[in-house]
Order: sequence, then C-alpha cells, then structure tokens
Amino acid sequence: MSSYRNQQYRLAARPVGNPKHSDWKFVSEPVREINEGEILVQTIYISLDPAMRGWMNEGKSYIRPVAIDEVMRAGGVGKVIASRSSRFAVGDYVSGGTGVQQYWVGAAEDKTAAFYKIDPRLAPLPKYLNALGMPGMTAYFGLLDVGQPKAGETVVVSGAAGAVGQTVGQVAKQKGCRVVGIAGGKDKCDFVVNELGFDACIDYKNDSVKDGLKQHCPNGVDIYFDNVGGDILDTVLTRINMKARIVICGAISQYNNTTPVKGPANYLSLLVNRARMEGIVVFDYAARYGEAVAQMGQWMAQGQFHTREDIVKGIETFPDTLMMLFEGKNFGKLILQVADE
Repeated sequence: MSSYRNQQYRLAARPVGNPKHSDWKFVSEPVREINEGEILVQTIYISLDPAMRGWMNEGKSYIRPVAIDEVMRAGGVGKVIASRSSRFAVGDYVSGGTGVQQYWVGAAEDKTAAFYKIDPRLAPLPKYLNALGMPGMTAYFGLLDVGQPKAGETVVVSGAAGAVGQTVGQVAKQKGCRVVGIAGGKDKCDFVVNELGFDACIDYKNDSVKDGLKQHCPNGVDIYFDNVGGDILDTVLTRINMKARIVICGAISQYNNTTPVKGPANYLSLLVNRARMEGIVVFDYAARYGEAVAQMGQWMAQGQFHTREDIVKGIETFPDTLMMLFEGKNFGKLILQVADE
C-alpha cells in the first residue's frame, strides 16, 4: 500500500471572509497498510458545497467544525481498491465522507464516513453527488417535509440553477406546483426554464427581484426555499401568502461576511401572514435517504428529471474551485474530479 501517495488539503487557519490559499495546507503522505475490518477507497469525485464554508468556522453548529490540521470535510464517491472487510469488495463503488483527498483509509463501518455502495450502471457517478446525493436529499426532504407543497401552490427557489435549487424546482413540478426560480444570469435562467421545466426565472443580476416576483407570482408566494439569505429573502417576505412556509436551507450571500450576519428585516410578515420559517439539516433524514433516491431515480429513468454538473479536474485546484461557489461562477452542481473513473 505504501506505493500510493495521498494528496490532501488540510485546514491551516480559520478563514476571515473569503477562504484564502494560506488557510489551506497541501499535504502529500504515503497511504498506510489497511488493518482487519478496514478498506482503502480511491476518491474519484469530491462534492464542493456552500456548507463547507460554515464547517470551517469555530462555534456551535449542527455539526462540529473541522479542526485545524484536519483533512477538509467533504462528501465524495470513489472505488474500493483494497478491502479487509466483508462489507465491501475490491471494485465496489461507494459514496461517503471521503474528505478533500485522493485516498481514504479506515474502518468499513466508520460512522463519520458512512460509506454505502452505489451503482454506476443506474446513474453516472457525479449524479450521486447531486440529485442522488446530499444536495438532492436536502432539496427533497426540505421541500416535501418542511415546505409541504400542495398542487396549485406557488414555489419560489433561490439559487435555482445550483445543486439544491435545480432539484427543489423539479420535485415541486412533480407535485403540481407553479415554480419560479431566482438565479444569476440569463444562461442560468434559460436553463432552469427550458431544460428543468420551471415556469419562470428571475435574473437577480440584471433584473429587479421585486418586480419579477410581482410579474411571475401574481397570486403571491406559498413556499420559498431559501438558499441565499440576505436581500433576496427580505424581498420575498414582502410577497408571501397566508400560512406560507419559508424553508431555510442556506445563506450563501452571508457566509463570507466579516460583519455579523444580516437577518431578515421583513420578518414581521411572518406574523401578519401566520407563516413559518424553518431550517432543514439533511443529516436529520439519513434513515430515509433510500426513499428519496428511489423516487428521483425513477423520475430520471422516465426522463422527467434532469441535473447538471460543473466538473473541475485536479485536486490541486481545490482552493480556487471552492471559491467558484461564492462568486457565482459554477453552473450546476460543483464537483472536483481527482481521478479517472
């Protein structure tokens, strides 16, 4: 096993504002021999998600922060290339917490990595980091369990062309809702309307969100799935209906703030409209991931569900590739490819 060298990114410092190159330590070390009950996974694709920015901060959250000098936490898919466990065989494809590194070694039953088998014959591997992975689970359960959509309702989703947003919109359409996306740029808006089947999309970079909501949501907003926070959340709150549901998934506009996070100024709209605002943390639904994968896999097989991935090659590009998320440069689910399939 020592013939393998593992290149990995470790957290060197807690970022202030945008993560810098100096916040990372690039390490290359030999891969150790595996012990009884362990596996060695070669990482192929790594999922880059906005949540990673929060994991780099110290303080109480839904998951412990990444420690200084720890391999950066990330989900990934890979191939088992050595096994001393009856649970996984050499050649199995798996999804789990690989971290930002070329190889993962440890107990097959490791609860943090939580590896499970995936089948590349059913869907291409990158799909298991998109609609069939954590972003898809977040969208599916966030919309259905927290948002509780009913046919005929109007659903608005921000970050509509991103990993979570594209799934939210398509699940809402399957449930008979009117879906309006918010995205940055004409290309992204055209994509969610023409390829994903959204009813409309507001280009927040070039158009007024307020005017767009008036035009495309003439009967108000029943569900708002929020991926961005900030001013867009405030604007949508002025258009919500009685008993509206606001699903708080993320606030990418606020993640790199050096000043306190900006809360919604229009929160009294929740009172006036007897609405509710509730957070979604995907790990709460781990026991039910199978049902979401089965349902969305079925829609995919029927040609009723589409995804888009933005794949960047090379582990050495990680610091710059991660920043694409916060600069709005990715188009679809951002994935880092670190090995050939």
